[in-house]
Amino acid sequence: MRAALGLHPQLVQSHGADIAMWEKLLGQSSYVGEVGLDAGPQYYRSLPEQKRVFERILRACSKQGGKVLSIHSIRTASTVLDMAEEHLDLRNNTIVMHWFTGTPAEARRAVEMGCYFSINARMLRNSKASTLLKTIPMARMLTETDGPFTEGKTGPARPEDALDCIEGLAGTYDIPVADMQKTIVGNLLAMLKKTSH
Repeated sequence: MRAALGLHPQLVQSHGADIAMWEKLLGQSSYVGEVGLDAGPQYYRSLPEQKRVFERILRACSKQGGKVLSIHSIRTASTVLDMAEEHLDLRNNTIVMHWFTGTPAEARRAVEMGCYFSINARMLRNSKASTLLKTIPMARMLTETDGPFTEGKTGPARPEDALDCIEGLAGTYDIPVADMQKTIVGNLLAMLKKTSH
């Protein structure tokens, strides 16, 4: 387990001033997340402040390099990708699109930018998300639980619940679970190697 330094976009309205402390702590972690933008109805009013905070996060990560960023992009996938292209050195930082809900065109653009995608079991139960998965190369998929915000077998999702996602992905692609497990672990190792962890 590795700790990440985050500043969730849904908390920017109440905790946006914490960005200064976040910048001071960034050198202590190679992992950043969850960060990004959320233009859902409940958080839309704070979007300008979210963008200011997210730009500072991207610039700080670009300056230090070697970061893996888990990015939230509810109703903002194109904007998130635009900002990443403008403010983040993509040669020595890696983006993981968390619970991606953008369009197939946005997914293809993210793939071209070198992004990975974290998939959870709940996504596999959504027909739109299942269709979207077909635009994401298997070599760019990782798993997530998004616990405790999703349910696992015995309550709030825990790390061991990622196996449900692996089983679901194996069923989607009609391959053995063991092969999907090897693919996901291989993807993780490849991503970590790319960012020199």
